[in-house]
Amino acid sequence: MAAAPDDQRPAPNLEAEAEVVSYSTEGPVAFVTLARSGFANAQNGRMTYAIDDAYHRAVEDDSVKVIVLRGAGKHFSAGHDIGSPGRDVDLDYPRVATLHYGHADKAGAERHYARENEQYLGMCRRWREIPKPIIASVRGACVSGGLMLAWTCDLIVASDTAFFADAVIRMGVPGAEWFAHPFVMPPRIAKEFLMTGDRMPASRAYEVGMINRVVPDTDLESATLALASRIAEMPRFGLALTKRAVNFAEDQQGLRDTIDGTYHMHHLAHAHNELTTENHLAGQNARSMAEKLK
Repeated sequence: MAAAPDDQRPAPNLEAEAEVVSYSTEGPVAFVTLARSGFANAQNGRMTYAIDDAYHRAVEDDSVKVIVLRGAGKHFSAGHDIGSPGRDVDLDYPRVATLHYGHADKAGAERHYARENEQYLGMCRRWREIPKPIIASVRGACVSGGLMLAWTCDLIVASDTAFFADAVIRMGVPGAEWFAHPFVMPPRIAKEFLMTGDRMPASRAYEVGMINRVVPDTDLESATLALASRIAEMPRFGLALTKRAVNFAEDQQGLRDTIDGTYHMHHLAHAHNELTTENHLAGQNARSMAEKLK
């Protein structure tokens, strides 16, 4: 079945949410808070660029030594927005992560490839290279696109309520666009994680080395701030060089090439879906994906 024309999709209601990301500081620590709690902090285009703006603000502020990324409410992020009233996949935003043409006036695979190249792959590359340490503070769901937000951070502190999943196998897609899975966990664990789409609790994520710490939910904020404050005692340039060195080592092991290569496989799956099902998501939506996630 052919996909419905894009002009049949309702226009996004972007006025309903006054703020999708908030920014605050406490001493040398900047807090970037995902603020779409009514939609489990699902990431739309507007949120993507608001995160980027907040990161830019933290980088430019010399008093900020460490950045914390967190989610308001019960969940870190339910992933990419595939169903809220604020879903804005048909809108072009000024591109800051890539020198690529826009997507809104394109069709088929080119449309999805161009948008995700900027808003997902490009932004994740950009955020990974931020010279200041970033800590993801995770409670509740960290799913699919939410993993991309967390994995571009340098450290992850998780509540014992947190769970991690990449359930896009339900769409026939081989993992989220930032395909770091076999680098943040052992390859066989990554295969199980991807092939089942099942939840991985925080305790298991810690066992396989995906996250740094698991703490009681009531201690998440204080534990994250304590770690951020400890790191903030170190010289800024030393932290930047340390981050660059570890990222360089990961890239020498193949991280960047893997992500670049699997991005094309991701879009092959989307194109296949568009030819053989009702749309590039294989007919899935936010509700159906949530219902199937164990």
